[in-house]
Amino acid sequence: MSKMKIKYICSNCGFESLKWLGKCPSCEEWNSFTEELVETKSKRQTRRTELTIANLNQDISNSTEVRIKTNISEFDRVLGGGIMSGSVILIGGDPGIGKSTLVLQAASTSDKKVLYVTGEESLTQISLRAKRLNINSEKILVLTETNLDDIIETINKEKPELVVIDSIQTVYKSDFDNAPGTITQIRECTAYLMQIAKKENCPIIIVGHITKEGIIAGPKVLEHIVDTVIQFEGDKNHSYRILRAHKNRYGGTNEIGIFEMFEDGLKEVLNPSQIFLSNNARDISGAVVTTSIEGSRPVLLEVQALVTPSNFGNPQRVATGFDYRRLSILLAVLERRASIRLSASNVFLNMAGGIRIDEPAVDLAVCCSIASSVYDKSVNKNYVLIGEIGLGGELRTVSQIEKRIQEAEKLGFNKVLIPVSNQKSELKNTGIEIITFEYLKNVLDYLFKS
Repeated sequence: MSKMKIKYICSNCGFESLKWLGKCPSCEEWNSFTEELVETKSKRQTRRTELTIANLNQDISNSTEVRIKTNISEFDRVLGGGIMSGSVILIGGDPGIGKSTLVLQAASTSDKKVLYVTGEESLTQISLRAKRLNINSEKILVLTETNLDDIIETINKEKPELVVIDSIQTVYKSDFDNAPGTITQIRECTAYLMQIAKKENCPIIIVGHITKEGIIAGPKVLEHIVDTVIQFEGDKNHSYRILRAHKNRYGGTNEIGIFEMFEDGLKEVLNPSQIFLSNNARDISGAVVTTSIEGSRPVLLEVQALVTPSNFGNPQRVATGFDYRRLSILLAVLERRASIRLSASNVFLNMAGGIRIDEPAVDLAVCCSIASSVYDKSVNKNYVLIGEIGLGGELRTVSQIEKRIQEAEKLGFNKVLIPVSNQKSELKNTGIEIITFEYLKNVLDYLFKS
């Protein structure tokens, strides 16, 4: 006879408790416990497998890694060169952002036998989606099933080279009485899929929903189980989508892929700098061009700022695509080191194009865009500003300066402003004029008082 009991599981770290707690004692997260119904069997059946022990240097062959190319260069770049055999990839994103479209297009271009498992759409809906995306591949097998045991049985029978699960929140295992989408079901189903992927050397792509806070729904341990965690970001009101790796055991986590959504699917954006600078032809105060390194590629983008008088006691500080705390630091530096009073003004900052920038190399552009809005004087549209700003108002060294300058030169900019510590002999051979500065105040004097 089986017995039923209730456990409370932390959705952040997976800690289990027999009673509800307001604060998790493991990860110290508040209000993270959810109630789960757990079945305990008197005779618990355990599967025993043959243990394999090998010597690291002698018994394991040093063969080259095998990756599946999807022929979508932006997708392959984020994964580190393609889908690694035997890996489990988790893709998360807002509803309607294009997760299913992305994985279906990747499956159709991989030229491999693919098992596409869906628990959210019928065969007719999948067929209509494939026609809309102009997908006509006989190597894609579609299975509309949510029972994990049936899914595993189909994998063992069909022997696919790639499996897609859309989505993990709809899959359940009959051994547990918990409803699909609960923490227990998500964790256990993902663990079983991981075993299948490693045993059969078959990569599995899992589509996951996200919560209103923007994190992948389910326990935090889910991200520790899988090999790669990818976030599909973007605004449903804009056509651009950004694919970003948050965890990757077989590649870097600093690469991004940029797509544009059309009626017939996602198209790669091979030159994102031209997209982010598409409206840079006009001289507008508060707009400054800078470069950011995303992975191995430099991206030129426009920083926009608007400063207005505040009629209330607490002025607003709003940043889109930029760290709010970093903005507060730069505003303090501007006020203390450049004598620009901002304590009584509203400051609105925006990274044009919907991209989010976290590196400090855009500090100089942020400060100059704010100063441009304060003085109501535009910065020359042919200038590119690069530099990190310290608390003393000094310009600090920026990494990979050659790549940034080459990208600016390629797009027709004729002058770049960089820290004096980045001045190198090899930079003199470029066709773009390079001007170096030591302090933020020197840059502001050059741009607005010369």
